[in-house]
Amino acid sequence: MNKRKLSVQIASALAVVLFFNACSSNENFDDSITPEIPTEPIADLKGFYLLNEGNMSMNKAALDYMDFETGIYEKEVFRTANPEEVGGLGDVGNDMGIYGSKLYVVVNASNKVEVIDVNTRKKIKQINVDNCRYIKFYNGKAYLTTYLGVIGDPDAANGKIMEIDTTSLSVTRSVNVGRQPEELVIHNDKIYVANSGGYSPPDYESTVSVVDIASFEETKRIEVEVNLHRMQIDSEGDIYVSSRGDYYETPSKLFVIDTEIDEVTESFDLAVSNMTIFDDIMYIYSTEFSYVTGENTISYNRLDTKTETILTDSFISDEDKDLIKIPYGITINPETKDILITDAKDYVTPGTLYCFSSEGAFKWSVETGDIPNKVVFN
Repeated sequence: MNKRKLSVQIASALAVVLFFNACSSNENFDDSITPEIPTEPIADLKGFYLLNEGNMSMNKAALDYMDFETGIYEKEVFRTANPEEVGGLGDVGNDMGIYGSKLYVVVNASNKVEVIDVNTRKKIKQINVDNCRYIKFYNGKAYLTTYLGVIGDPDAANGKIMEIDTTSLSVTRSVNVGRQPEELVIHNDKIYVANSGGYSPPDYESTVSVVDIASFEETKRIEVEVNLHRMQIDSEGDIYVSSRGDYYETPSKLFVIDTEIDEVTESFDLAVSNMTIFDDIMYIYSTEFSYVTGENTISYNRLDTKTETILTDSFISDEDKDLIKIPYGITINPETKDILITDAKDYVTPGTLYCFSSEGAFKWSVETGDIPNKVVFN
């Protein structure tokens, strides 16, 4: 595969500035172009992987990589490192995470988790799991949510959490939870998972399942709201879980679960499509869809998780908000504090990764694959 090479420089000791805007040009960059090597690479981070989801049934999930030392953004690194994998990464890259020296990529519609060497990008093993969704790691294990059954089946059985040993790379245990479980967090030897019931509206699920890791049994259901999706945990052990609502009368909202009592203690009238926490500040964006209007309502918000108060200012400047058509993923660079947001655009053509400063000012952008989903640093 061809590499797209970006000329980059460090604007300060901790910030990488890319001197082109990929969304403004469709030019194909030639492999012979030599990038300007940054004078000072970011201290500890080598770079980041970006997972492109790809539209369902198109088999266009792809893995990109940004190398902070060389300043090269390379597309399709999994396909390049594994030419024998004719189908590439597969269909619908839903989630990924790094644990130890391995990168785990959850490929939903291909019913598998690809385990990849984080340095060489060579495939280590494929773990087959039907309709898999999200992954987290804890004490040498990976925990994976799975819908099970056929995609879109309104009569699908309850989903499961699968436990994967990160040494043998085999499934060791499983436990039933609610229907169509989504994101999960792990705290105090317990797994909390957001059940959605998204295949059978209006009969959505409305609970968070609590699973004891030692016994691997579901011990409680916490009643929250319909169609749950995202989960984050703050520095004090409180869990934030989002509801998508029903897309008609019940709006998307954000809820707080106190893990000392495993009950909802707070809620916020904030629409949430995705969220991330950094330095006790939650960064939230929403592309809330309504079947009533047939339109998305896009918003950007911040919340102080220490005080549990909504902050009045957006984390993107007003003049830069229009750059992003459909925000689809968000993460914070832990060293520069830059905000990275992916843009799915129209879902069928290459997307864009945008970088904003911690003050919300646009810094750079780069063209990605289709539906850029998640960024993880290494």
